[in-house]
Amino acid sequence: MKKEAVIGIFIVACVLAIIVPLPHWLIDFFLMVIIGLALIILLNALYAKEALEMSMFPTILLVITLFRIALSVSTTRLILGEGYAGEVINTFANVVAQDNMILGLILFLVVVLVNFIVIVKGSERVAEVTARFTLDAMPGKQMAIDADLNTGLINEDEAKARRKKIQDESNFYGAMDGSVKFVKGDAIFSIIIVFVNLIGGIAMGATGLATGESMPIGDALGLFALLTIGDGLVSQIPALLISIATGLIVTKATAEEEVGGALAKQLLSQPLVLLIAGVSLTGLGIFGNMPPLIFIPAGIALVVTGLRIRKRKTIAAIETEITTDDVEAEEMRRPDDMLPLTDVDMIRLCFGYGLIPLVAADQGGDLLERVVMIRRNIALELGAIIPQIRLQDNIKLSPNQYTIFIKGVEVAGGEIMFDHYMAMNSGYVEEEIDGIETVEPFAGLPAMWISESQRERAEALGYTVVDPPAIIATHLTEVVRQHLHELLSRQDVQKLINHVKESHSVLVDELIPKYMSVGEVQKVLSKLLKESVSIRDLVTILETLADYAPITRDTDMLTEYVRAALRRAISKKFFGQGVNTVITLDPALEQMLTGNIQKTEIGSFVNIDPALSQRVFDSLKKEVSKLTSLGVMPIILTSPFVRMYFKQLVDEIAPDLVVLSYGEIDQTAEVQSVGMVSV
Repeated sequence: MKKEAVIGIFIVACVLAIIVPLPHWLIDFFLMVIIGLALIILLNALYAKEALEMSMFPTILLVITLFRIALSVSTTRLILGEGYAGEVINTFANVVAQDNMILGLILFLVVVLVNFIVIVKGSERVAEVTARFTLDAMPGKQMAIDADLNTGLINEDEAKARRKKIQDESNFYGAMDGSVKFVKGDAIFSIIIVFVNLIGGIAMGATGLATGESMPIGDALGLFALLTIGDGLVSQIPALLISIATGLIVTKATAEEEVGGALAKQLLSQPLVLLIAGVSLTGLGIFGNMPPLIFIPAGIALVVTGLRIRKRKTIAAIETEITTDDVEAEEMRRPDDMLPLTDVDMIRLCFGYGLIPLVAADQGGDLLERVVMIRRNIALELGAIIPQIRLQDNIKLSPNQYTIFIKGVEVAGGEIMFDHYMAMNSGYVEEEIDGIETVEPFAGLPAMWISESQRERAEALGYTVVDPPAIIATHLTEVVRQHLHELLSRQDVQKLINHVKESHSVLVDELIPKYMSVGEVQKVLSKLLKESVSIRDLVTILETLADYAPITRDTDMLTEYVRAALRRAISKKFFGQGVNTVITLDPALEQMLTGNIQKTEIGSFVNIDPALSQRVFDSLKKEVSKLTSLGVMPIILTSPFVRMYFKQLVDEIAPDLVVLSYGEIDQTAEVQSVGMVSV
């Protein structure tokens, strides 16, 4: 029989037990089963290292509650119908209650009240609070996982496992919050069923419906009260065990060892506590009129245990120190330990100790969250996979200094005034504000450091006010954008291709490796990213490469074909609504560039006289300055064949200059030439 069918058969059997009368021997067997199951559940809850090891506990509570209700109905039928419900109930009535109705009733009430008021009520409150806190903490835990993943502390698989665990915890504690109500309802039902049995038994005995002949009320009370109390005690023992198991589950914290070892370690971790407790017990035995044969030996035992634990902890500390020194020395002598030193972080942000509060979440810092958003935003905008950005404090830096490394080489940096804001003139400032003069670290624009009390006034006067984390995040974002084409590796491109292959397998199989290798695709994507062209529409890019790769393997030419295919996205990025001003090239200059193209094994480039190049640069600077003085971003427009060569030429003096071809302009974009570069 399949395991999946067992639970279904069991539940159906419980329902049938409510309807169909059961014989005495079967009732005895089921009462043994319920007590055994309760013990198993309790011990599993006790020795589980964390609550999720019993993730099915809410379902177990429901099933075991149904089982207990079915047994209670069956025993009630036998008690009221026959005045006898099996040997187990009789044993509890005769042995546990000692054939004493008053004693049995008191024992039953004590067990019920302890179960209901102490354990069930406490478990219910803990489950409710735990469920609420677990749900409230989910966003913070998710952000912490993203931060650890971003800084390289964990990999993708570990991040997925931790996210799944958070989701499982949320589902578990949410279910436990409701499942504790089963235990509470079961405790209330136990009290009600006892009174029903007691009153019903007296009525059945007095009328003769139970035994066939009427009984005096006193005899009926004696018979049915003992049976009812025995039944109640039998039902309350497993109920108490299950309630304790529920309390253990909802109060359990994650531990690396079983609960017994964890409790012993925590309770006996402080020798001084044991010494004080031992001396106190000994004093009570000698001077406090307490039984000396009990208190004095117990106090001496605690004192001896405390002294032994203190001695053991001292020896362990010395051994740990010696072992640590030996391990460190051994690690330094091992030649194979040099390999990790060769690893290079693709992106690393180092900062002085004064900026640690900007990173530490427990001190209110949100720089880690901003770094995560940088990776997401660039991926959404440009479609590239950003390597993990490692954040690292560096005591060699000044307290408020930060530096940005790309592939292990420092490429940028700056200095922050902690607890200050940077105010920059937006061009519409109505009144100057006092502050400490500085320079914006990325663009090099003049700015001022102002205090928090000046922030609102500066914003009201027209200043752009930025807090320190935003300054670092903005600087880091622009540096990553500038070097994104260097950071895109073949491995990253393979991941992107694999993602596309899931839905466009024919396209990928046609292109790779028949016409292009992954490395050649990577070169095309890098050239696009170098000029801030998004590669997010990878399907269009690969479709274009599949069309033209059979004609040419020149990655420069293939890049131009791809740019033309992405004309809509390029126009959207660089052109707005209305008429857009551009600078064009003199046809004579284009003709001259075309005639001086030199092709080599490693690519094509323009080979012109340096003096001629200088005249081109001078003309370009003159035309560009006209637009920049008006606050307009200069865009150079050329013929498709000349675009990449002119871009190569001007990269020396203006690497950020936007150079587009006529083939990259969407038909909906309106452009107007306001200048011409000539020689």
